Amino acid sequence: MNERLERTRKPNKLIINSPFVEPSEHWKYNRTMGHFDRLKGRRPAGYFVASPKSKSFDDFGLFIELPLVNKIRPLVEQWRQNNYYPGATNVTRRLLEHWYDAELREGKQFFYCQLEAIETIIWLTECPTKECAAIREEIIGDGGPFERWCSKLATGTGKTVVMAMLIAWQVLNRTSGHNDGKYSKNVLIIAPGLTVKDRLEVLIPEGDGNMYDEFNVIPAGMHQQFRQGKVFIQNWHQLGWQTDEKIAKKKSVDKRGALSDEAWVRSVMGDMAFARDILVINDEAHHAWRIPADATSKDYLKGDLEDATKWVGSLDRVHKARRILRCFDFSATPFVPSGKRQAQDSLFSWVVSDFGLNDAIESGLVKTPRIVVRDEGKMGKDYKSRLYHVYGDDEVQTDLNRRADAKVPLPDFVVTAYNLLGQDWLETKRQWEKDGAPTPPVMITVANRIETAARIKNAFDKGKMRIDELQCPERTLQIDSNELKKAESVDEPVALLIDEESEDDGNEVKLTKAQHAELLRQTVRTVGQVGQPGEQIQNIISVNMLSEGWDAKTVTHIMGMRAFSSQLLCEQVIGRGLRRTNYDQDTDGLFVSQYVNVFGVPFTFLPQEESGPTGSGGGPKHSTLIQALDERKEFEISWPNVVKVNQLYTPALSLDLKKVPKIRLNAADTPLSAEMAPTLTGTPNLEMISEIQLDELAANFRLQRILFETTRDVFEQMEEDWQSRGEKEFLLGQLFKIIESFLESNRIEFHPKVFGKDSKRRRLLLTLNMNRLVHHIWSQIRFANTDKLELVLDENRPIMSTADLRSWFSSKPSEPAERSHINRCVYDSTWEAVEQRTLDKSKRVVAWAKNDHLGYEINYIFRGAPRKYRPDFLVRLANGMMLVLEVKGKKTEESDAKHAFLEEWVNAVNENGGFGQWCWDVSYEPKDVENILAKVCSAELELSKSV
Repeated sequence: MNERLERTRKPNKLIINSPFVEPSEHWKYNRTMGHFDRLKGRRPAGYFVASPKSKSFDDFGLFIELPLVNKIRPLVEQWRQNNYYPGATNVTRRLLEHWYDAELREGKQFFYCQLEAIETIIWLTECPTKECAAIREEIIGDGGPFERWCSKLATGTGKTVVMAMLIAWQVLNRTSGHNDGKYSKNVLIIAPGLTVKDRLEVLIPEGDGNMYDEFNVIPAGMHQQFRQGKVFIQNWHQLGWQTDEKIAKKKSVDKRGALSDEAWVRSVMGDMAFARDILVINDEAHHAWRIPADATSKDYLKGDLEDATKWVGSLDRVHKARRILRCFDFSATPFVPSGKRQAQDSLFSWVVSDFGLNDAIESGLVKTPRIVVRDEGKMGKDYKSRLYHVYGDDEVQTDLNRRADAKVPLPDFVVTAYNLLGQDWLETKRQWEKDGAPTPPVMITVANRIETAARIKNAFDKGKMRIDELQCPERTLQIDSNELKKAESVDEPVALLIDEESEDDGNEVKLTKAQHAELLRQTVRTVGQVGQPGEQIQNIISVNMLSEGWDAKTVTHIMGMRAFSSQLLCEQVIGRGLRRTNYDQDTDGLFVSQYVNVFGVPFTFLPQEESGPTGSGGGPKHSTLIQALDERKEFEISWPNVVKVNQLYTPALSLDLKKVPKIRLNAADTPLSAEMAPTLTGTPNLEMISEIQLDELAANFRLQRILFETTRDVFEQMEEDWQSRGEKEFLLGQLFKIIESFLESNRIEFHPKVFGKDSKRRRLLLTLNMNRLVHHIWSQIRFANTDKLELVLDENRPIMSTADLRSWFSSKPSEPAERSHINRCVYDSTWEAVEQRTLDKSKRVVAWAKNDHLGYEINYIFRGAPRKYRPDFLVRLANGMMLVLEVKGKKTEESDAKHAFLEEWVNAVNENGGFGQWCWDVSYEPKDVENILAKVCSAELELSKSV
């Protein structure tokens, strides 16, 4: 077995990729060997077409590649690797920098699939290259008058966040003056039902709990500009219209003609009735498709035809009246339904990015489905366990296809299946109760018809299933699909008003049909949510796939009791149980596995894990509200919002090499060669290995060239601030001599030492680490020769304070804080907890705040890359000084860089004189904070930093 390819017959964990970086490995089934290979590289974009003739688990269908997406991926990657995103606007670059800032995220870091989806859209819009233009020409639309691009994202990967990023990018660019027809500040979102419409309210910028604040989508200082945009969400059911032909058939006396496009748009567009150049977002866009010209009514289900016509036809009318700049579709399953039992559904031809279910499972973004592969009974006709596709069993299918009264018993095999799955559910429930989860795990059933659903409900209610804990009528919900559909089709929820007098008299409260439907919708929508109608629901029985956008996280078990004729249908059903309850990580930084156990859904396109703990990895976690309190205004802390510190250098530069910290270049940290192999069908051909050597690079880079290029790069860093102090040639000459001395000094350590002694290897390491060298020597020259520091403040928001904190929720441990403007302090370690208690009790402290979501940050450079540093605490002391306190376990090269720029920031603020006196210090052990406070409080006010 080749060492470069890790194989395993029984994967013990399918999660092999971090959710925050591009997938680097994937599983692929080896039909010849009969096991799964763990392959290096990303899984190609594509999907499987189910094979109805499959007779075993290793014959699961045909893989259909998405060639357009696979073309786009490397081009976007190449564009991303350039720090400046060629062609991107300044606003776009600022957004991308903000979104990629992992430290700023602090528990809300965006997933790679989210960033890839929005970057693909931005790349297609802004990239000026010929390759991008060619790709745009390749995108085949739906034949309509406006352009559509689709982002395919698996259920549970956070497409609502991508929508928020998309809206922010569009609105901020448009309100910044980009009027070239690429951007809009008016966004129309179409939802597939009332539940989704309610859920998408988080995309309204001014709404409480909006997505932009929750995930810190908007950079500091740009919120006011962003609020110039408008976002309007409409349920597609409300977009219908009456034609003259339909009006003529009415029996009503009112025979007024059909509304014109203009009048109709005004009637359905709310506050955006008069907006033009609109951006459209279709959520669950697999409902929005055009009927092919050659299609007949026999090719599709009647309901599908009517829904699709209303959705897309309405957008056509909006385009005629107001012009749609572009339509962005989001869906986990963007397929046009064929309406035929065995015919394959057609994928949207305008899909431009794809992060499918397999990718989501391997990245840990969703629960891992586990299906039955064998049992102790007889096999089914497909040589698989009969539990694998319960409805596929001849006896079961015949019985469940008949119209039967709810009291008619279910087939024994169905009862057995429920008892087996129910026992596993019970073990999960016990574990959740042990963990203190406030709501129970949920089992859902998808039945073939209303009569079957009624029989299943009756069996649970009457104690026929043997699992007592599951047989609670008040915790079992049978969904009337027609009633739910009516509730989903309205524009606003029906008020559930209760007659208090009737209730007090002991009379039964009667609800209207509309209220019954709304109560059902509210119950379904809030499954697993504490304090809501669906809080204690643990058993759901439905005929359809539940409502669109149903995002219950507590589903742990699924029973399929119907035919499944396509992969699409399987994925839609299993998708109802894929949302995770939490995002805990293991020691490798990968998400801890959670599971949804599935009976009866023939989902064969994934490797199955070995038996492991039952359940889904624990219940949902509690979150705590973190906010600034108005009644604690006396503890408010403010600081200058510094964009940049300008340095005015002394006319004559000098550098004491003895004071320059050493820089260590380690060959082990620097790739000096690479092995490559051609890839066919996703598998590397290891017999055709070729090696890339860097000998030629070392030969081309003589020491003199290294010296000149290093001097040039340092010069570029200093040039702007030097311009007013003399000729550039004078600066260049000084830098050349300083850097020459540095390269010849002992301040550069090579490891192993042989690399420093061998001329060729020395040059190779210097060349490959040039960015590190440049910024190391530049920072030393900068700090040693600065004559004066000038603050550059954010024009839109020059001063920030704790009062600007946007309320947020945290599931991390936290404690109340007394002398802080913020109600609680969230801590990441016991060390932080000790220090926050010290700050809260110390007599030397007047007020303090943890720098958590506050936006206080220091710009710094490390290894050639601009970064942002967020010190841990801001403290106002009894002697009037402001202390910036950092908690750090040990000194590192990066921590030294952070502290050097923090010192510069403090010195610049103190030189300015308008923000009081500041100082800084670092805590290297939990109990040294009081000593730091004592030391700083005893210092004179004119000190610029702590001793």
